[in-house]
Amino acid sequence: MINKSVQPEKFNPWNYKPWWCQPWSILLTGITIISSSWFIFGKVWLTVIISIPILTWMGFFLIIWPRLMAKLKM
Repeated sequence: MINKSVQPEKFNPWNYKPWWCQPWSILLTGITIISSSWFIFGKVWLTVIISIPILTWMGFFLIIWPRLMAKLKM
């Protein structure tokens, strides 16, 4: 007889977020804003200034927040 132990389902914090706050929408929004700033203004320095807060926001919600939620759930 084979003993199949039931493992608890891995916590996925994205299951608790609406569709507009999913990883694909965060990436799409950030890339759109950064690329739009380049196409509209055509200035590297302005695109860099716009990119810094956007990349910070993306990094927080795509890397830091899911790890924090996973730690809190454990």
